[in-house]
Amino acid sequence: MKRIEFIKRLSTVMVVGVPLITIATSCSNDDDPAPGVMPNCLENGTTAGIGSNHGHTLSVSKADVESGVEKTYSIQGDSGHNHDVTVSEANFASLMNNQSITTTSTNDSGHTHSVTISCV
Repeated sequence: MKRIEFIKRLSTVMVVGVPLITIATSCSNDDDPAPGVMPNCLENGTTAGIGSNHGHTLSVSKADVESGVEKTYSIQGDSGHNHDVTVSEANFASLMNNQSITTTSTNDSGHTHSVTISCV
């Protein structure tokens, strides 16, 4: 490659590539917490992630976290079968301290689900 071809190609990359990189890196994800804002289960509630999910749902309220009493939840949701998830007093204590917890559902239809509850 001749020097002039190299310079032309380099200038094309600089003119097109740099603005695209700038645009891509300046976009933010709305799901990201604001800088400096810490998740807080007692103020903002929780969110639940269910591994290998196929229609199951789980909602753990702020009131449940605040009470701290062991509770068993049905996670059937839109799935054709049910699983139960028990959140222990120790789990609720972790949530009160804004720490995520992970537990395992009961076995139904030959499988279980890993369930992670996090503070929002």
